[in-house]
Amino acid sequence: MQIEQIEILEFLKRHSPFQELPDDLQQQVASNIDICYFKAGTPILRFDQPLDALYVIRSGAVETFRRTGELYNRLSEGGIFAEQGLLRNRKVRFPATALEDTLLYLIPAEQFDQLCEQSDFFADYVEISDEERRKNTPNRRADANELMTSKVSTLISRAPVLLDIDSSARDAAMAMQEAGVSSLLVMAEQQMAGILTDRDLRNRLVAPGLPFETPVRDIMTTELISISHHQFVFEAMLLMLRHNVHHLPVLKQGQPLGVIAIADIIRYESKNSLFVVSSIFRQQSVSELAALVPDVRACFVRMVNEDANSHMIGSAMAVIGRSFKQRLLELAEAQLGPPPVPYCFLALGSMAREEQLIVTDQDNALILHNDFVPEQHDAYFQELAQFVCDGLDACGYTYCTGDIMATNPRWRQPLHVWQQYFRDWITAPSAERLLHSSIFFDLAGVWGRLEWAEQLNRSIWQQAPKHPLFLASMVRNALQRTPPLGFFKDFVMEKDGRQNNSLNIKRRGTAPMADLIRVHALAIGCSENNSFARLRAIIKAGVLPPGRGEDLRDALEVIAMARIRHQALALEAGDEPDNQLAPEQLSDFERRNLKEAFQVLSNAQKYLKFRYQGNRS
Repeated sequence: MQIEQIEILEFLKRHSPFQELPDDLQQQVASNIDICYFKAGTPILRFDQPLDALYVIRSGAVETFRRTGELYNRLSEGGIFAEQGLLRNRKVRFPATALEDTLLYLIPAEQFDQLCEQSDFFADYVEISDEERRKNTPNRRADANELMTSKVSTLISRAPVLLDIDSSARDAAMAMQEAGVSSLLVMAEQQMAGILTDRDLRNRLVAPGLPFETPVRDIMTTELISISHHQFVFEAMLLMLRHNVHHLPVLKQGQPLGVIAIADIIRYESKNSLFVVSSIFRQQSVSELAALVPDVRACFVRMVNEDANSHMIGSAMAVIGRSFKQRLLELAEAQLGPPPVPYCFLALGSMAREEQLIVTDQDNALILHNDFVPEQHDAYFQELAQFVCDGLDACGYTYCTGDIMATNPRWRQPLHVWQQYFRDWITAPSAERLLHSSIFFDLAGVWGRLEWAEQLNRSIWQQAPKHPLFLASMVRNALQRTPPLGFFKDFVMEKDGRQNNSLNIKRRGTAPMADLIRVHALAIGCSENNSFARLRAIIKAGVLPPGRGEDLRDALEVIAMARIRHQALALEAGDEPDNQLAPEQLSDFERRNLKEAFQVLSNAQKYLKFRYQGNRS
């Protein structure tokens, strides 16, 4: 083999789908390759022209396009193109142009056919589209654990035990004993009116010493949390975590199908997040809560290793974060006494979106009752906020560098002030107000008067669609952070000190993705916080061209999981996790999929600007 062919062979061994070929096929390909060169800006392939080779990029960069002229993909060293045309009548389907001076290896069509016949891996690789390769990431495998794939209905082993609302506590206890269950559903006029559990009997009947003939209506739980039979087991787990309930009625067409208990979830729940949350509420001090940090990290790693998707992981970590806040608030009130006026403690940002990971700071705020008088009441709330924020920092939720915390008096205000804040941010946007909108427009109440948080959320999704200038301004804000795709390199690296030659996958990936999804959600008046839930509403509303919403969903999953796996690997190695991803640590498969996901994000940002900037007034 000549020296040039040896160099080609070494190149092929570094890139898919050639590195997976047996040695004899690799050598055969290297021996049959032609080489050609194109200057920057030169067309390489034109639509529908005859095609006689597979193109492999040795150096440089190439853009491929749809027949409409719309950018399809941007490829660099190791990238292949023209495979779809070779498989379909030997005609170019995606025109290609050299983005920079480019050296190409050409594999003859006859050799391409032979590779498809002799290597199943090669055939599978070239027969799927770029979108399918992006979707086919490890976290979307068919063998993902049952928590993500099983429906709630599979947990139901028997019909629910029902009892009329006029029955007595004695009747209820006897029915539960006879059926061997720990809960029953209380019915009124064929509708579910409440649930009665063994805990209710213990705490509301036996402990207060009430007579056994007490009507069940007086001791049942009426604030029902339920789930539909077609939802997934992990969603049931999250509901139990979020609302701290042990029994969950399962409904089908509004009627009870059964009741599942924590014990039913535990046999599916292999990540221990239920146990972490229950442990949080048992701790009696900040130091005891801080001691749970290793358990939280272990929970995160186990979810990643068992193929949980990003929504599952983000939701579970957000529930854990909220639980820390709730327990800290309980401890604060025990120490400081009852609050002088009612309040609502807010979670902001990723925790409110249920997209929280292991590396996160704290963003929070306080809504106070309109009777709040600073001179009389603020000392209490300042001390409460300090206790909670210090406690969160001790538990791994670092202080917000932008001071978006309840310790800042600006973010510790009565409800009417918050309502004015939100009106001003929407009706008279400025640079500072847009920054606040990006933070505070992802909010959720975690303690106290939660209905106040709902009022603020309602004001957002009702008012935002009516103000095109605000939406256009939010677009400009959302476009400030771009994905790390460069014209001359695979990735744009951060060059700030210790992060040299790495990319911040939060700053350049998940954050701009959340920003642009938020703008579309605001435009349609979507009431959801989670990015995936917002995307479902956006797709349903027809805001995006056909298929683009699904592409965004898959790209978000790819980018989020790259960030998640990076943090989990750091924890497993005993290192402190961060958001700085070094591309050379990625496999070729991960690198290719991540790059395609960034391209989807880049195209989505261009469309965002096109759609809303024209509405400015």
